[in-house]
Amino acid sequence: MNYQNKSVSYYTLGCKLNFAESSTLAWRLRQMGFHRADKGAGADLVIVNTCAVTEQATAKCRQQIRKLIRENPYAFVVVTGCYAQIEPREIADIEGVDVIVGQEYKGENLIGVLGELGKKTKAEILTTQYKDIQTFHGSVSADDRTRHFLKVQDGCNYFCTYCTIPLARGKSRNPDIASLVRMAEGVVQAGGKEIVLTGVNIGDFGHSTGENFFDLCKALDRVEGIERYRISSCEPNLLTDELIRWVACDSQRFAPHFHIPLQAGSNEVLKLMRRRYDTGLFRQKIELIKKLLPHAFIGVDVMAGMRGETAQLFEQSYEFLQSLPVSQLHPFTYSERSNTKALEIKNVVPVPERHERTARLVALSEEKLRAFYASQFGASRRVLWEQPSPGKPMHGFTENYVRVSHPLVEDWVNTCQNITLGNSIEDSSAGPVIPS
Repeated sequence: MNYQNKSVSYYTLGCKLNFAESSTLAWRLRQMGFHRADKGAGADLVIVNTCAVTEQATAKCRQQIRKLIRENPYAFVVVTGCYAQIEPREIADIEGVDVIVGQEYKGENLIGVLGELGKKTKAEILTTQYKDIQTFHGSVSADDRTRHFLKVQDGCNYFCTYCTIPLARGKSRNPDIASLVRMAEGVVQAGGKEIVLTGVNIGDFGHSTGENFFDLCKALDRVEGIERYRISSCEPNLLTDELIRWVACDSQRFAPHFHIPLQAGSNEVLKLMRRRYDTGLFRQKIELIKKLLPHAFIGVDVMAGMRGETAQLFEQSYEFLQSLPVSQLHPFTYSERSNTKALEIKNVVPVPERHERTARLVALSEEKLRAFYASQFGASRRVLWEQPSPGKPMHGFTENYVRVSHPLVEDWVNTCQNITLGNSIEDSSAGPVIPS
């Protein structure tokens, strides 16, 4: 099929993994002749990569699909991603959608459904049961030429009571280490300096190949030309002491930056969630990181308003988080999801109370982030500078994820520079500023 001069418009919702997959799909379509549609010009093809982590996320997906159909009334519309896998018939009811593509078919099969881009009278659904999702669709993407996101794993075997991700992504699976090393070498050839390892449950790497996550990290660490790696998120029970010690003492390229999902600082709530650790193990991981890497940035996911979380249990969770030497929280509000075991829990937290709890966690996060930034004043750090927007100051991140800014110096873009952090903060998201 000849797609020369055909235009495509993309919209991606959700996690970094979705963005990495969309980027790889965009590369494939460019190879086939597609170009990115000009704003307001109307596209020949629209692709929406969806998220289903919360009810709010799925509502936003529906809103964006309808908006894109209004803006591109003659486009061939493909909807893929987690929402497409879980609720394909709900999406099929949206007038103007042509094809709904589940997780098993996101790769080459998605390309195969395009045909002549002829509009359909009824949406075609191309999905499988989650148990039949077996293919690993590799992807690597760049948000600019500095930072790349490398997908190393997909799916999850955990089935936490509140979560639909196993239903949307299938079982845990991964490519082999050798293929991921080659992809990292490709990032070097493209000029990338930083790689973020992404996946659904990356600490579970190895199910498909008999390997393990620690061996993957050691192999990637040997790739010359990469300045640093970041681990996007790792379950506390899978973040081994051995890996932490290696990052602290032996790794040449893995940053002192950890993102660890907690979800609740109450053992009772963790049991309701069917998480595979308790607060004692979580504290031990945090304290070991801070002992070996006092300057490390530690981000923590936490949920507010889970069914069964009484006011007393939330206070217990809040106090636990307050006591931890972490750098930032990522709070989110519990949302009922169909086909999850959490719906069997009787004690339901009213929605306004859920949002109040989330707001308290956001305030605690801001307090912790300010304290972490303040602790870095005067420290010598290595900043990887990124390409700024036209007319804007340049910014970059230290190895321990402090965001800094500076008037544009063209020769610094996509390079690392040793700097001393200044003593002022623009705002809680910008971090210390380097004096000009």
